[in-house]
Amino acid sequence: MHSHSLETWTHDHVFLGRAHARNERRTWLVVWLTLAMMVAEIIGGSLFGSMALLADGWHMSTHAAAIGIAALAYRYARQHRHDPRFAFGTGKLGELAAFTSAVVLAMIALLIGYESLVRLAQPQPIAYGEAIGIAVLGLAVNVVCAFLLRDDHHHHGHHRHDHAHGHHHDHAHAHGAHDHHRDNNMRAAYVHVVADAATSVLAIGGLLLARAFDWVWIDPVVGIVGSAVIGSWAFGLMRDAGAVLIDVVPDAGIAQEIRRHLEIDGDRVCDLHLWQVGPGHHSAIISIVTDQPRPPAFYKARLAGLKKLSHVTVEVDPCSHPHGTCERVA
Repeated sequence: MHSHSLETWTHDHVFLGRAHARNERRTWLVVWLTLAMMVAEIIGGSLFGSMALLADGWHMSTHAAAIGIAALAYRYARQHRHDPRFAFGTGKLGELAAFTSAVVLAMIALLIGYESLVRLAQPQPIAYGEAIGIAVLGLAVNVVCAFLLRDDHHHHGHHRHDHAHGHHHDHAHAHGAHDHHRDNNMRAAYVHVVADAATSVLAIGGLLLARAFDWVWIDPVVGIVGSAVIGSWAFGLMRDAGAVLIDVVPDAGIAQEIRRHLEIDGDRVCDLHLWQVGPGHHSAIISIVTDQPRPPAFYKARLAGLKKLSHVTVEVDPCSHPHGTCERVA
């Protein structure tokens, strides 16, 4: 075999999300906006002796750091997308960043909860006008950031990139068009912004009630509620990103579809591994046992309609059943 002919059989492993470049740009913009707000609040708090302004500034720094993790993950994944050290590309790097962000968010929730409990036990005098003003300003910035990070569904991209590979173990790789799929890295950045916005909304409501009815206790109670809500969001994000990191089967429906497409005329799937390698990209390793072995391309063609599959390896084993049929092996 001439070396130049290998180009027909080799392929890259770029499994980045369809909107990767757009998401990277928007995430960096939100990082700079959040940092600018943070610096303004810290400088303003220092100049005017406002503890509330200082506290909110340092609080925003944690969100800036978490969204910065998301932005750096996008950049690293893009820069190393062709790096052969990554066996299945850098598509899952966003899940690692999302999991890290979720841990930061959980820590923020715990800190808000702790601070609220302390204030409930030991009420502090509140400068209502200043505190409400800061909360409104923070809410305005977060609404802009949430708008920038919204995960809209107008970025479906479709292309075909098909390969068939035949070698000693009869493997086939198929690359197909891909559906839009949730990007947990973008979701993590969005959740941080929404959590901050929710905190601002709750704070405004609590402060207005406290000022109107002299309910000093309402402010820390609202803080505890906010802490619980943010904690639940962090848990959901950790659960979803963690599932991708440890290769939990992403979609039982895809596994069923694979079996339905392949288990025809006595052919049986005896081993199936399915996992996510990037937003909207799934990989599968499939072992088929059959009494009528066919070339890899034959089985690849059967799966051509499954658009979520980006990387498929098929191993074909001839059936050695004494009756010459493989009706049910798996």
